[in-house]
Amino acid sequence: MGTYAVTGSASGMGSAVTERLSAAGHVVIGVDLHDAEIIADLATGGGRSAAAAGILERSGGVLDGAVVAAGIGPVPGPDRARRIAQVNYLGSVELLTALRPALAASGDARAVVFGSNSPTVMPQVPGLVFRAIRAGRVEQAVRRARIFGRAAPNFAYAASKLAVTDWARRAAVTPAWAGAGIRLNVIAPGPVKTPLLDEELADPVAARAFQSFPNPIGGVGDPGHLADWVMMMLSPAAAFMSGSVVVIDGGAEAWFRAGEWPRPVAIWHMPRHLWRWRAFSRLSSTDRAEPSSRPLPPSFH
Repeated sequence: MGTYAVTGSASGMGSAVTERLSAAGHVVIGVDLHDAEIIADLATGGGRSAAAAGILERSGGVLDGAVVAAGIGPVPGPDRARRIAQVNYLGSVELLTALRPALAASGDARAVVFGSNSPTVMPQVPGLVFRAIRAGRVEQAVRRARIFGRAAPNFAYAASKLAVTDWARRAAVTPAWAGAGIRLNVIAPGPVKTPLLDEELADPVAARAFQSFPNPIGGVGDPGHLADWVMMMLSPAAAFMSGSVVVIDGGAEAWFRAGEWPRPVAIWHMPRHLWRWRAFSRLSSTDRAEPSSRPLPPSFH
């Protein structure tokens, strides 16, 4: 039996993950605005600090895994872009950073970040907004997003998910994460039947765009199916995963960008490629992760 932290545990995909972990016999420390073990608003610095402190106290400083599923959707609103950046990016990055020592203490932990397919299917995600969010400069990101008017929340949402995915991929392969035995990966859903999607589709403009959007499979995802994928990413099956992005979106990303991945390393990328190769070889052996010898938990057999 392990101990796991789940944000956004009261509804949607976070709730589905919580149910599966609990059913498997694990201790789950849920974080949400209501109906959770820890009540905290991840849109505020105080809320993020309180959530981290509560998780560390309840877990005794040792976590087997963390799932950051809390998120704000791109519905219209005067302060929506700000809350999107605060919850989707800072609520994931700051919380996971604070929990990293507890994850490392387990010796073989998993962390799953909820990204989105939106950065890969939405054209022209504003680089200025993305870079501001990635640097944690929320007010700057909001000012830059405002130039898009009513569409500001949509661009802020895509930029926030791109930023958190970028952070996770960069952090995942460092000594602080991979070297500490933590497998950090990203799940990138398309539209999933959740309260967040229902709220978004309440807007007639968004609903019309949704109906015409390419989706080879059709329909929307089921929270339980996404939770099954998260359970796999928390299990021993993910022992060799680090910095991976698992896209589950009905085929939309493949429809738009089928020829863009995989691609060989271009010749003009070779200098950086070789530099990264040599940088890894300079890491001390203590900074590199060792294969886990921990037995498989019975609940995951």
